[in-house]
Amino acid sequence: QVQLVESGGGSVQAGGSITLSCAASGHTSSDYVIGWFRQAPGKEREGIAVINNEGKTTYGSFVKGRFTISQDNAKNIVYLQMNSLKPEDTAMYYCGAKTGRMLLLLWQGFNSWGQGTQVTVSP
Repeated sequence: QVQLVESGGGSVQAGGSITLSCAASGHTSSDYVIGWFRQAPGKEREGIAVINNEGKTTYGSFVKGRFTISQDNAKNIVYLQMNSLKPEDTAMYYCGAKTGRMLLLLWQGFNSWGQGTQVTVSP
């Protein structure tokens, strides 16, 4: 199985920036997709961005332009850089992994998950 560990969360003021990291290990296939998702209390888990091993990306329409997903293939780390943060961005942020290379923002398709990292944006 793929093991995922998120880090980099914390508290930030509205308008600020933060970068999250997802360290992945245990990949057995060259084709993979890593996605960033978030979930606030009482809300559905929503997709933020996904990236495959080719570096192709897809973003949720509500974050594209503010958030950037990237990866360091040598280190097996996927990053989520978030700029112009808003209080409504406050949530637990998770990374997920699956085999393949289709870029879908559906959390149901991911079968490996990290424990999450909290991001809190104050007004």
